[in-house]
Amino acid sequence: MRTEGKYNVVGLGELLWDVLPSGEQLGGAPANFAYMTALLGDCGIIASRVGDDALGHEALRRLEQTGLDISHVQLNSAHPTGTVRVELDEKGGPTYRITEDVAWDYFEFVPDWQELAERADAVCFGSLAQRSRESRETIRTFLSATRDETVIVFDANLRRPFYSPEVLSESLSLSNIAKLNDEELGTIVELLDVGGASEEDSARRLLQSYDLQMVCVTRGERGSLLVTDSTSAEHPGFKVDVADTVGAGDAFSAALVHHYLRGASLERINDAANRLAAMVVTQVGATPAAGQSVLEQFVVRPSGGSL
Repeated sequence: MRTEGKYNVVGLGELLWDVLPSGEQLGGAPANFAYMTALLGDCGIIASRVGDDALGHEALRRLEQTGLDISHVQLNSAHPTGTVRVELDEKGGPTYRITEDVAWDYFEFVPDWQELAERADAVCFGSLAQRSRESRETIRTFLSATRDETVIVFDANLRRPFYSPEVLSESLSLSNIAKLNDEELGTIVELLDVGGASEEDSARRLLQSYDLQMVCVTRGERGSLLVTDSTSAEHPGFKVDVADTVGAGDAFSAALVHHYLRGASLERINDAANRLAAMVVTQVGATPAAGQSVLEQFVVRPSGGSL
Protein backbone atom coordinates (compact mmCIF):
# COMPACT_ATOMS: atom_id res chain seq x y z
CA MET A 1 0.00 0.00 0.00
CA ARG A 2 3.04 2.28 0.24
CA THR A 3 5.45 3.79 -2.26
CA GLU A 4 9.18 3.99 -1.46
CA GLY A 5 8.57 3.71 2.28
CA LYS A 6 6.01 6.52 2.35
CA TYR A 7 2.74 6.07 4.21
CA ASN A 8 -0.59 7.40 2.93
CA VAL A 9 -1.79 9.73 5.70
CA VAL A 10 -5.14 11.50 5.40
CA GLY A 11 -6.32 14.70 7.07
CA LEU A 12 -10.12 14.34 7.03
CA GLY A 13 -12.25 17.38 7.86
CA GLU A 14 -12.65 21.12 7.52
CA LEU A 15 -10.74 23.31 5.08
CA LEU A 16 -11.34 27.03 5.62
CA TRP A 17 -10.03 30.56 5.62
CA ASP A 18 -9.25 32.47 8.81
CA VAL A 19 -10.40 36.05 8.20
CA LEU A 20 -8.30 38.32 10.41
CA PRO A 21 -8.10 42.12 10.61
CA SER A 22 -4.81 41.83 8.71
CA GLY A 23 -6.21 39.62 5.94
CA GLU A 24 -7.10 36.02 5.09
CA GLN A 25 -5.05 32.95 5.95
CA LEU A 26 -5.73 29.42 4.79
CA GLY A 27 -6.44 27.09 7.70
CA GLY A 28 -8.21 24.06 9.05
CA ALA A 29 -6.58 21.41 11.23
CA PRO A 30 -6.70 18.61 8.60
CA ALA A 31 -4.92 20.76 6.02
CA ASN A 32 -2.24 21.81 8.53
CA PHE A 33 -1.81 18.18 9.57
CA ALA A 34 -1.48 16.97 5.96
CA TYR A 35 1.07 19.69 5.18
CA MET A 36 3.29 18.74 8.12
CA THR A 37 2.90 15.05 7.23
CA ALA A 38 4.20 15.76 3.74
CA LEU A 39 7.05 17.82 5.17
CA LEU A 40 8.11 14.75 7.17
CA GLY A 41 8.25 12.69 3.99
CA ASP A 42 4.97 10.78 3.90
CA CYS A 43 2.08 11.28 1.45
CA GLY A 44 -0.07 13.93 3.09
CA ILE A 45 -3.58 13.89 1.62
CA ILE A 46 -6.46 16.27 2.35
CA ALA A 47 -10.03 14.96 2.22
CA SER A 48 -12.33 17.96 2.49
CA ARG A 49 -14.77 20.17 0.56
CA VAL A 50 -14.66 23.78 -0.60
CA GLY A 51 -17.04 25.99 -2.51
CA ASP A 52 -16.82 26.37 -6.25
CA ASP A 53 -15.97 30.02 -5.65
CA ALA A 54 -13.00 32.36 -5.57
CA LEU A 55 -11.94 31.36 -2.03
CA GLY A 56 -12.26 27.68 -2.86
CA HIS A 57 -10.14 27.88 -5.99
CA GLU A 58 -7.55 30.01 -4.22
CA ALA A 59 -7.38 27.43 -1.42
CA LEU A 60 -6.72 24.66 -3.94
CA ARG A 61 -4.11 26.76 -5.72
CA ARG A 62 -2.19 27.46 -2.54
CA LEU A 63 -2.35 23.87 -1.34
CA GLU A 64 -1.15 22.59 -4.69
CA GLN A 65 1.81 24.97 -4.49
CA THR A 66 2.91 23.21 -1.30
CA GLY A 67 2.96 19.86 -3.10
CA LEU A 68 -0.04 18.37 -1.28
CA ASP A 69 -2.39 15.87 -2.89
CA ILE A 70 -5.61 17.86 -3.38
CA SER A 71 -7.33 15.38 -5.69
CA HIS A 72 -9.71 14.39 -2.87
CA VAL A 73 -10.92 17.91 -2.09
CA GLN A 74 -14.52 18.11 -3.28
CA LEU A 75 -16.05 21.17 -4.96
CA ASN A 76 -19.51 22.33 -3.87
CA SER A 77 -21.43 24.73 -6.12
CA ALA A 78 -24.34 25.08 -3.68
CA HIS A 79 -22.44 26.25 -0.57
CA PRO A 80 -19.52 28.65 -0.04
CA THR A 81 -16.01 27.90 1.12
CA GLY A 82 -15.76 27.90 4.90
CA THR A 83 -14.50 30.94 6.79
CA VAL A 84 -13.75 31.84 10.39
CA ARG A 85 -13.91 35.48 11.39
CA VAL A 86 -11.24 36.28 13.95
CA GLU A 87 -11.72 39.43 16.03
CA LEU A 88 -9.05 40.80 18.34
CA ASP A 89 -9.66 42.64 21.60
CA GLU A 90 -7.56 45.56 22.88
CA LYS A 91 -4.94 43.15 24.19
CA GLY A 92 -4.83 41.13 20.99
CA GLY A 93 -6.92 38.27 22.36
CA PRO A 94 -8.89 36.48 19.63
CA THR A 95 -12.52 35.49 19.47
CA TYR A 96 -13.84 33.28 16.68
CA ARG A 97 -17.04 33.18 14.68
CA ILE A 98 -17.11 30.01 12.58
CA THR A 99 -19.42 30.42 9.60
CA GLU A 100 -22.07 27.73 9.36
CA ASP A 101 -23.75 26.04 6.40
CA VAL A 102 -20.58 25.99 4.29
CA ALA A 103 -19.07 23.51 1.85
CA TRP A 104 -17.38 21.28 4.46
CA ASP A 105 -20.75 20.73 6.15
CA TYR A 106 -21.77 18.67 3.09
CA PHE A 107 -19.17 15.93 2.58
CA GLU A 108 -20.21 13.17 0.18
CA PHE A 109 -18.85 9.62 0.29
CA VAL A 110 -18.02 9.40 -3.40
CA PRO A 111 -16.12 6.53 -5.09
CA ASP A 112 -12.72 8.24 -4.90
CA TRP A 113 -13.15 8.68 -1.12
CA GLN A 114 -13.93 4.96 -0.91
CA GLU A 115 -10.67 4.22 -2.75
CA LEU A 116 -8.77 6.63 -0.52
CA ALA A 117 -10.17 5.07 2.65
CA GLU A 118 -9.14 1.61 1.48
CA ARG A 119 -5.50 2.60 0.91
CA ALA A 120 -5.02 4.95 3.85
CA ASP A 121 -2.37 3.93 6.38
CA ALA A 122 -3.55 6.56 8.86
CA VAL A 123 -6.44 9.01 9.12
CA CYS A 124 -6.66 12.01 11.44
CA PHE A 125 -10.06 13.62 12.08
CA GLY A 126 -11.66 15.89 14.67
CA SER A 127 -14.97 17.04 16.08
CA LEU A 128 -15.60 20.32 14.24
CA ALA A 129 -16.32 18.81 10.81
CA GLN A 130 -18.98 16.62 12.44
CA ARG A 131 -21.24 19.53 13.37
CA SER A 132 -23.60 18.72 10.46
CA ARG A 133 -25.43 15.43 9.99
CA GLU A 134 -24.21 15.04 6.38
CA SER A 135 -20.50 15.40 7.09
CA ARG A 136 -20.72 13.45 10.33
CA GLU A 137 -22.26 10.45 8.55
CA THR A 138 -19.72 10.69 5.74
CA ILE A 139 -16.80 10.77 8.16
CA ARG A 140 -18.10 7.67 9.91
CA THR A 141 -18.59 5.88 6.60
CA PHE A 142 -15.05 6.83 5.53
CA LEU A 143 -13.53 5.50 8.75
CA SER A 144 -15.55 2.31 8.55
CA ALA A 145 -14.20 1.73 5.01
CA THR A 146 -10.55 1.73 6.12
CA ARG A 147 -8.54 -1.45 6.61
CA ASP A 148 -8.26 -3.11 10.02
CA GLU A 149 -4.62 -2.05 10.29
CA THR A 150 -5.26 1.62 9.45
CA VAL A 151 -4.39 3.90 12.35
CA ILE A 152 -7.31 6.20 13.21
CA VAL A 153 -6.46 9.32 15.22
CA PHE A 154 -9.14 11.46 16.86
CA ASP A 155 -7.60 14.92 17.33
CA ALA A 156 -10.48 16.51 19.23
CA ASN A 157 -9.96 20.24 18.46
CA LEU A 158 -13.04 21.19 20.48
CA ARG A 159 -14.81 24.36 19.36
CA ARG A 160 -17.91 25.45 21.22
CA PRO A 161 -20.76 24.76 20.60
CA PHE A 162 -19.87 22.25 17.88
CA TYR A 163 -19.50 19.08 19.93
CA SER A 164 -21.59 16.86 22.18
CA PRO A 165 -21.13 13.77 24.37
CA GLU A 166 -22.57 11.67 21.55
CA VAL A 167 -20.11 12.99 18.96
CA LEU A 168 -17.17 12.56 21.32
CA SER A 169 -18.14 9.04 22.38
CA GLU A 170 -18.73 7.82 18.83
CA SER A 171 -15.47 9.40 17.61
CA LEU A 172 -13.46 7.72 20.35
CA SER A 173 -15.14 4.38 19.62
CA LEU A 174 -13.96 4.60 16.00
CA SER A 175 -10.35 5.50 16.90
CA ASN A 176 -7.07 3.88 17.88
CA ILE A 177 -5.48 7.05 19.26
CA ALA A 178 -7.00 10.06 21.02
CA LYS A 179 -5.00 13.28 20.96
CA LEU A 180 -6.25 16.05 23.26
CA ASN A 181 -4.86 19.07 25.01
CA ASP A 182 -5.07 19.19 28.79
CA GLU A 183 -8.17 21.41 28.79
CA GLU A 184 -9.93 19.14 26.31
CA LEU A 185 -9.12 16.11 28.43
CA GLY A 186 -10.89 17.69 31.40
CA THR A 187 -13.91 18.61 29.30
CA ILE A 188 -14.22 15.21 27.64
CA VAL A 189 -13.81 13.01 30.72
CA GLU A 190 -16.41 15.15 32.52
CA LEU A 191 -18.90 14.90 29.66
CA LEU A 192 -18.35 11.14 29.35
CA ASP A 193 -18.10 10.53 33.10
CA VAL A 194 -14.72 8.78 32.96
CA GLY A 195 -12.63 11.24 34.98
CA GLY A 196 -9.90 10.07 37.34
CA ALA A 197 -7.96 11.43 40.29
CA SER A 198 -5.11 12.72 38.11
CA GLU A 199 -4.45 13.64 34.48
CA GLU A 200 -2.79 10.29 33.82
CA ASP A 201 -5.57 8.42 35.60
CA SER A 202 -8.19 10.22 33.49
CA ALA A 203 -6.25 9.46 30.31
CA ARG A 204 -5.96 5.79 31.28
CA ARG A 205 -9.67 5.53 32.08
CA LEU A 206 -10.48 7.08 28.71
CA LEU A 207 -8.12 4.63 27.01
CA GLN A 208 -9.70 1.62 28.71
CA SER A 209 -13.30 2.80 28.27
CA TYR A 210 -12.90 3.10 24.49
CA ASP A 211 -10.33 0.34 23.88
CA LEU A 212 -7.75 2.81 22.56
CA GLN A 213 -4.12 2.03 21.83
CA MET A 214 -2.89 5.42 23.04
CA VAL A 215 -4.08 8.65 24.63
CA CYS A 216 -1.92 11.72 24.03
CA VAL A 217 -2.36 14.80 26.22
CA THR A 218 -0.55 17.95 25.08
CA ARG A 219 0.29 20.68 27.58
CA GLY A 220 1.52 23.56 25.43
CA GLU A 221 4.97 24.74 26.48
CA ARG A 222 4.86 22.19 29.32
CA GLY A 223 5.18 19.27 26.93
CA SER A 224 3.00 16.20 26.76
CA LEU A 225 1.87 12.92 28.27
CA LEU A 226 1.49 9.68 26.31
CA VAL A 227 -0.44 6.80 27.86
CA THR A 228 -0.85 3.22 26.62
CA ASP A 229 -2.36 0.21 28.33
CA SER A 230 0.99 -0.91 29.71
CA THR A 231 3.02 2.26 30.23
CA SER A 232 3.23 6.05 30.00
CA ALA A 233 5.80 8.69 29.14
CA GLU A 234 6.06 12.42 29.83
CA HIS A 235 8.04 15.15 28.08
CA PRO A 236 8.75 18.58 29.59
CA GLY A 237 8.54 20.44 26.28
CA PHE A 238 10.97 22.99 24.85
CA LYS A 239 11.36 26.65 25.73
CA VAL A 240 11.40 28.73 22.56
CA ASP A 241 10.61 32.26 21.41
CA VAL A 242 7.01 32.10 20.23
CA ALA A 243 5.90 33.90 17.06
CA ASP A 244 2.41 32.37 17.19
CA THR A 245 0.91 29.05 18.24
CA VAL A 246 -1.20 28.44 15.13
CA GLY A 247 -0.78 24.88 13.88
CA ALA A 248 1.38 23.64 16.77
CA GLY A 249 -1.10 20.94 17.74
CA ASP A 250 -1.44 19.80 14.13
CA ALA A 251 2.34 19.56 13.80
CA PHE A 252 2.44 17.53 17.01
CA SER A 253 -0.16 15.13 15.57
CA ALA A 254 1.78 14.76 12.32
CA ALA A 255 5.00 13.81 14.12
CA LEU A 256 3.09 11.48 16.44
CA VAL A 257 1.57 9.60 13.48
CA HIS A 258 4.86 9.57 11.54
CA HIS A 259 6.66 7.79 14.36
CA TYR A 260 3.78 5.65 15.57
CA LEU A 261 3.45 4.10 12.11
CA ARG A 262 7.11 3.12 12.31
CA GLY A 263 6.89 1.52 15.74
CA ALA A 264 8.86 4.16 17.64
CA SER A 265 9.01 4.19 21.43
CA LEU A 266 6.83 6.54 23.44
CA GLU A 267 9.94 8.51 24.39
CA ARG A 268 10.94 8.96 20.74
CA ILE A 269 7.40 9.96 19.73
CA ASN A 270 7.19 12.47 22.58
CA ASP A 271 10.53 14.07 21.77
CA ALA A 272 9.97 14.37 18.02
CA ALA A 273 6.41 15.66 18.37
CA ASN A 274 7.38 18.31 20.91
CA ARG A 275 10.35 19.37 18.79
CA LEU A 276 8.23 19.78 15.67
CA ALA A 277 5.54 21.71 17.53
CA ALA A 278 8.24 23.94 19.05
CA MET A 279 9.68 24.62 15.60
CA VAL A 280 6.25 25.63 14.28
CA VAL A 281 5.55 28.13 17.07
CA THR A 282 8.80 29.96 16.29
CA GLN A 283 7.43 30.68 12.80
CA VAL A 284 4.45 32.74 11.66
CA GLY A 285 1.55 30.59 10.49
CA ALA A 286 0.72 26.89 10.57
CA THR A 287 2.67 25.77 7.50
CA PRO A 288 6.28 27.01 7.74
CA ALA A 289 8.94 25.72 5.39
CA ALA A 290 11.75 23.67 6.90
CA GLY A 291 15.09 22.59 5.47
CA GLN A 292 16.56 19.11 5.72
CA SER A 293 18.82 20.09 8.63
CA VAL A 294 15.71 20.94 10.65
CA LEU A 295 13.69 17.90 9.60
CA GLU A 296 16.48 15.51 10.60
CA GLN A 297 15.35 16.03 14.19
CA PHE A 298 11.94 14.55 13.44
CA VAL A 299 12.00 11.91 10.72
CA VAL A 300 12.88 8.21 10.62
CA ARG A 301 15.32 6.61 8.21
CA PRO A 302 13.82 4.12 5.73
CA SER A 303 15.62 1.30 7.57
CA GLY A 304 13.61 2.16 10.69
CA GLY A 305 16.36 3.80 12.72
CA SER A 306 15.72 7.23 14.13
CA LEU A 307 17.87 10.09 12.96
